[in-house]
Amino acid sequence: MKKLLAVCMCAIMAAGLLSGCGSKGSVTGKDTLIVGTNAEFPPFEYVDDNGEPDGFDIALIKAIGEKMGKQVEVQNMEFDSLVSSIGSKIDLAIAGMTVTEEREKTVDFSDPYYTAVQYVILPNGSAIAGYDDLKGSRIGVQMGTTGDFIASEIAGSTVSRYNKGVDAVNDLLNERLDCVIIDKNPAETFVSIHSDTIQAVDGAQFGFEEESYAIAMPSGDSQLVSQVNSALKSLKEDGTYDQLVKKYIGEE
Repeated sequence: MKKLLAVCMCAIMAAGLLSGCGSKGSVTGKDTLIVGTNAEFPPFEYVDDNGEPDGFDIALIKAIGEKMGKQVEVQNMEFDSLVSSIGSKIDLAIAGMTVTEEREKTVDFSDPYYTAVQYVILPNGSAIAGYDDLKGSRIGVQMGTTGDFIASEIAGSTVSRYNKGVDAVNDLLNERLDCVIIDKNPAETFVSIHSDTIQAVDGAQFGFEEESYAIAMPSGDSQLVSQVNSALKSLKEDGTYDQLVKKYIGEE
């Protein structure tokens, strides 16, 4: 009887150990955080002259990592694959990513770090002036972004999806599109290069609502979310956040 009891206890302890080994812990125990981004969204992320990801989001996540005592390794990947890669290929993602109910089903988000609105890039002299004018038009978007979601709901529109926002703008310049829907800051960046040909119109004119950017993390990793939020709060309080906004975005 004692032998049987001992065998049962060993089996229970072994099961417990196996269960503990198989459980998923917080990535905060790692020395280096693997961060995914899509460096095709200036000024938030882009590839610099040295071929490395740079921009507001990249500087921000590195500053957050420093506050957490972590090294940060940035991986440049397709925007549409970021969410599905969290918890496997990457530890978290920062890429001008809007908090949506759909994304919240699979990842947890930090506190918002930036408020944005969609803009519509149009050829100079375009007759498109409001939401109804977008119906039946040829719209370019970056795949998986808020602009993609909005364009998909516009009746009769033909939506062309691109991995890079700049590719959509190039097709607009070549008259293969009627407009491009993209976030304000990249829209203004693209237009500044081609101001003689295209213009950026505030999405409020089309009824688009403001949205919040946040850092996406593995679902259920409350320890990581807490540490990231604490670091973000500290960066706002010590002035680092405002300095990064001024450097990369140009807003006071």
